Amino acid sequence: MNQNTSINISPITSSVTSVSDCPLWTALITPFHLDGSVDFDSLAEIAKAQIQAGNGLLLLGSTGEGLALTSDEQLSVVEFICNLQNTLSIKSPLMVAVGGYNLPEQINWINRCNELTIHSYLLGTPLYAKPGEVGQTAWFKALLDAAIFPCMLYNVPSRSGVEIPVGTVQSLQDHPNCWAMKEASGDLNKFLNYRQQCSNIDIYTGEDAMMPYLVPAGVKGLVSVCANVWPKATKTYVELCLAGETQNMFPLWNNAVDAIFSVANPIAVKVLMHQQQAISTSTLRAPLTHNEITDNTALLAVDDQINQWLAHASQTSVIKPNKNRNIV
Repeated sequence: MNQNTSINISPITSSVTSVSDCPLWTALITPFHLDGSVDFDSLAEIAKAQIQAGNGLLLLGSTGEGLALTSDEQLSVVEFICNLQNTLSIKSPLMVAVGGYNLPEQINWINRCNELTIHSYLLGTPLYAKPGEVGQTAWFKALLDAAIFPCMLYNVPSRSGVEIPVGTVQSLQDHPNCWAMKEASGDLNKFLNYRQQCSNIDIYTGEDAMMPYLVPAGVKGLVSVCANVWPKATKTYVELCLAGETQNMFPLWNNAVDAIFSVANPIAVKVLMHQQQAISTSTLRAPLTHNEITDNTALLAVDDQINQWLAHASQTSVIKPNKNRNIV
């Protein structure tokens, strides 16, 4: 068990799940109106659905189009979710993404969020610069030093252009604020290398479909895109994987992931959530557009398959969805 997770991270109430006990974090979308402004009504509803499912919330990641929002909009989203939770009888842990290129700006962002009732940070590799081990170690240490909540390092070379060196993680894993890592390279061998070389932190995957294969390798949980469209199903999927009940789940969830990632994320997620009437529009901010999808047949098909799977799993699995988790 990671010793760093003993940090007091719950300034809201004792009903908030500890970050170290949360197996599923939803990389939450940011819904927009047709004019591109943030749709706070839809944001409230989708956040409540995640909280009721018992999922942690990651705000303003790439799925949340965080870098397409102004700094004022980013702050308003985080404040809105914090205030929303204060009105609910149950809580979920909140994680805020930290990502960009300008280190002083990222530290300033952390300092602003330190004053809010959040619980953790996701720290991304600096974009575009492609720093080496020395530069990345200094970058992450500066962010960890600024934070007052547990932090999750984020390895996503497909977006940042560079991997987090194992040496960087090794040197930072005993920092009092370094709690976990999100490993999203999609490479099992790389996951194993991080797991074997960095034993003092928890490692989550950012690859929904790989959960059945990563549980024997020591994965702690999932930071999920799919949970936006299937909050309860994804929670059940993760719990079953962690319990070792992984039979025949990979083909279904791999097909779902293929459909969700057939275009740049979160285009398909928003299109499907709009079809589900979970959000008012499928609007994205440039350079992303829902017009990349001209046929949503595949999305609707996997939506039906996942819903059927959840109904079956709820009847046959030893793990039952929590039907008593009411938010009001």
